[in-house]
Amino acid sequence: MEGIYDKIIIGIDPGTNIMGYGILGVKGKNPAMIALGVIRLNKFDDHYMRLARIYERVLGLVEQYLPDEMAIEAPFFGKNVQSMLKLGRAQGVAIAAALARQVPITEYEPRKIKMAITGNGAASKEQVMEMLKRILSIPPENLTDTLDATDALAAALCHFYETSKPIPAKVGAKSWKEFVAKNPDRVK
Repeated sequence: MEGIYDKIIIGIDPGTNIMGYGILGVKGKNPAMIALGVIRLNKFDDHYMRLARIYERVLGLVEQYLPDEMAIEAPFFGKNVQSMLKLGRAQGVAIAAALARQVPITEYEPRKIKMAITGNGAASKEQVMEMLKRILSIPPENLTDTLDATDALAAALCHFYETSKPIPAKVGAKSWKEFVAKNPDRVK
C-alpha cells in the first residue's frame, strides 16, 4: 500500500453494536476507496468485551493499512444518557487504538460530514451512500449490508476535503511595503 498512495485516511463511525470503518487512499488530488466494512459487536453480551474487540480490530486495521490520519465521527447528542456514555467509550477506545500507533485524529460532527459529502447537513445515510458511490466510483457489490461502513468512509472523505483546502494568504496589509514586512518568506 505504501508508495501507491500519498496519504491513507481511516474513517471510523463508532458504535456499540456495529462499528463502521472506511479506508481512503489519496494520490495527488484524487481520493479512492481502498476498503470498507463493519465490526460486528452484538455477539458480545458484555459491554467491556465489546470495547476490547473495538480496540483489537481498530488496532489491526491501523497495522494493516498504515493510515496517516484518522477521521472519526463525533457522537451526536441523544436523550438516552447511558447510550451516549457507551458510544463515547466506543469512540474513545477506537481513538486510543489509533493513538497507540501515533495516528493523528480529527473528529467531525455528523452534520459536517453530511454537508461535505452531499451538500446537505441533514442528508440521510442512504443519500450519503449514493453520493459516495458516485464520487468514488464504488461498484454496488463493494458495499456492505449496513450503512455504518459508508458513514465511516464519508468521515474519511470529509477529512480529505477539509485538509485539501488551500491555506489562505496572510491578509491585512494596506500597502506593498506592509505586505513585504508581514510576509518576508513570500517575497524575494
